[in-house]
Amino acid sequence: MRAIITGGGTGGHIYPALAIADELRRRVDNMEILYVGSKGMESRIVPEAGYAFTAIDVSGIDRSSMLKASRSLVKFPHSFFQAKDIIKEFKPDFILGTGGYVSFPVVMAGTYFAPKTFIHEQNAYPGLANRYLAKRVDCVMLTFAEAGEYIEAKRIKVTGLPVRREFFAVTPQASRQALGLNDNWFTIIAFGGSRGAATINRAMLEAVERLQDRAMQIIWITGPDHYEDIKRQVQDRLKRDCKAVLKIIPYMNNIEQAMAAAHLAICRAGASTLAELAVLGLPAILVPYPYAAENHQEKNARALMGKKAVTMVIDEFLDGDTLVNTIEALRSEPDRLNFMRQQMLQEAKPNALEDIIAELIG
Repeated sequence: MRAIITGGGTGGHIYPALAIADELRRRVDNMEILYVGSKGMESRIVPEAGYAFTAIDVSGIDRSSMLKASRSLVKFPHSFFQAKDIIKEFKPDFILGTGGYVSFPVVMAGTYFAPKTFIHEQNAYPGLANRYLAKRVDCVMLTFAEAGEYIEAKRIKVTGLPVRREFFAVTPQASRQALGLNDNWFTIIAFGGSRGAATINRAMLEAVERLQDRAMQIIWITGPDHYEDIKRQVQDRLKRDCKAVLKIIPYMNNIEQAMAAAHLAICRAGASTLAELAVLGLPAILVPYPYAAENHQEKNARALMGKKAVTMVIDEFLDGDTLVNTIEALRSEPDRLNFMRQQMLQEAKPNALEDIIAELIG
């Protein structure tokens, strides 16, 4: 069997695609996979993961001006015909798109030249490209059931989003022990993605100063670009008799361990992060990234707010006071926090990968 997988631009599109690719290779003998992406981060990550990779000439639509947008759109016919040539040469049994601007011309070409086409929509509100493709592909797989309200499709399947196997192997007690944390203290994790989030970091800097006298543990993943400066500023603000336990780190490969150790997360609202929170049943203060396409992170957060699984602070309004007040309100209501945990667990789709594979090869 042969498959083309396409998706790129961010890790949120790439890593789920690779998880699906890995499972396909595990399940299907002699599975051949070609990953079609752009010259962005997937051009490095995918070959390192051991997959054949080819890039097409495509770029996202820059909406800052009509001129810049038109320059991006001019490339589409060229990228479509590049994709067509790749499909006709590789002859895949199916094509799967996991999102990002590169997947649109590839999946679009596939609806003309491949036997079957699939897309996986990660967010609660589908982007324009996937809303268009949904009418043409054989099946649309969703992370959020709410996304189905905005699309017309031949077939819709709510699968959830694949989460790394490591997230299913961690436990709170073992994780706190491994990290040298007190098992009885309230624990927070704050992070903003692999490169950090400046807004969250600024608010955390103020919050840590105010929370240092509490019996509390804080795991703060700053991102490598901000780490040294933040560490220096924290040292200037902390008292010598600081009571709180503070772990500041630039990056964490095994973030599932830190998330499992926590009672509350402070983070962005990307689909992959939310799927991981759900598997762990970790309540969160979500701070949606304000520049995400079509504001999809806020829509993701609002979908979970409607189920009382999370609370949200808009990026523009996040500061130290707001963050501390929100943390303390949740900490003082253990019953509410436990209800949020249960609601988050209800959102988990532990069989997401199996359900996606069943659609692709069933």
